[in-house]
Amino acid sequence: MEEPHRQIRAVHSETTITVYQAYTPDIGLAAVREGRFPVAWKRERMTWIKPSFLWMMYRCGWGTKAGQETVLAVEISRDGFEWALRHACLSSYERGVHPDRATWQRQLKRAPTRVQWDPERDLHLRPLPYRSLQLGLSGEAVRRYADEWTVAIRDVTPLAHEIHALVGGDELDAAARLLPRERAYPTVGG
Repeated sequence: MEEPHRQIRAVHSETTITVYQAYTPDIGLAAVREGRFPVAWKRERMTWIKPSFLWMMYRCGWGTKAGQETVLAVEISRDGFEWALRHACLSSYERGVHPDRATWQRQLKRAPTRVQWDPERDLHLRPLPYRSLQLGLSGEAVRRYADEWTVAIRDVTPLAHEIHALVGGDELDAAARLLPRERAYPTVGG
């Protein structure tokens, strides 16, 4: 079966969805320990959440890139995630979606969230022909994410390293069995 060009694929339950982020150990491990983002976590900056585990691995280099050594699985409420989607603007102008570039720029400035579609990745982190969601949160969305939506925070760095080692040893079937079981997320409002 062919994958839709754009689709949110994620681990989700009836009430939550898991997104991924990577941080320095002082931020990431404190978040896991406290079950919430620590005071040192900057709420005034845009933060990007990724429902795709492999896209996160591409972004953080399996948890080896400087400043991204601790990979977090952040379980958030579906209500919060869907609020973010409803209040989002595409991160780049698309003819046919927006009436004109100026209108898009005004929408982007007002929107507390941004949607960006990037190529999904395979186990070797090569781009696939379909896209996965990244969601940028700012302002009100960051506060809601940290204070209302977050249900649980887990450190999945050991999992990232284990899968990476299996890929490096050309044990792709074993690596694939360890991947989080992501499935299509229901269309918001449908």
